[in-house]
Amino acid sequence: MKLDILVIAAHPDDAELGCSGTIAAQVAKGHKVGIVDLTYGEMGTRGTPETRLQESADAAKILKLSARENLGFKDIFFKDDEMHQLELIRLIRKYQPEIVLANAIRDRHPDHGKGSSLASNACFMSGLRKIETYLDGEFQQAWRPKFVYHYIQNNYIEPDFIVDITDFWDTKVESIMAFKSQFYDPKSQEPSSFISSPEFLPFIESRARDFGHRIMTKYGEGFTVERYIGVKDLFDLK
Repeated sequence: MKLDILVIAAHPDDAELGCSGTIAAQVAKGHKVGIVDLTYGEMGTRGTPETRLQESADAAKILKLSARENLGFKDIFFKDDEMHQLELIRLIRKYQPEIVLANAIRDRHPDHGKGSSLASNACFMSGLRKIETYLDGEFQQAWRPKFVYHYIQNNYIEPDFIVDITDFWDTKVESIMAFKSQFYDPKSQEPSSFISSPEFLPFIESRARDFGHRIMTKYGEGFTVERYIGVKDLFDLK
């Protein structure tokens, strides 16, 4: 299945927290969007790999994804090296996306920066025909996405562009809350974590409101680019 957009995320819930409003907006336009989670998030304070998989499936339905896979890399310990690059290249060539959305280039969690670097390198290397990969025994053709954009996560990074997600804010919140094991619940007996604090989800909203305010709308999601974006018409800029 060819996708228009492939989202690469170090952990289940990274995509939902970082760019699910943009995902929902693009799906509403008829684009096919998928997510590849690199790990099960098994080192997280709360939940289990099994619950994270189920929560990922629930979020995929909410976002109406065309595909979602988990590569099962080791949470915290995966690297941007040949073994991991080849595994990701196989999926990039499988789905042949035009656009890839990847983790923040740097962030509080070290996996986010690693995931960003791994995604960027794999996207470039996927276009090299002399790197040979096979999927289910079949030779894969080289494929390089046209664009790689990085969603902004916990740390504040000045965005290169902002997507208006006002019409899809409720969908974003619903997709985030699919990961109910991870967020604030006063009845939970699990240990507290950075993202389970009662202040975390209001922070997500305040960030979206800040980005939205910058483009004179209610909610926005910010992205950074790896290379300049070009337009043919000044009226393409909003």
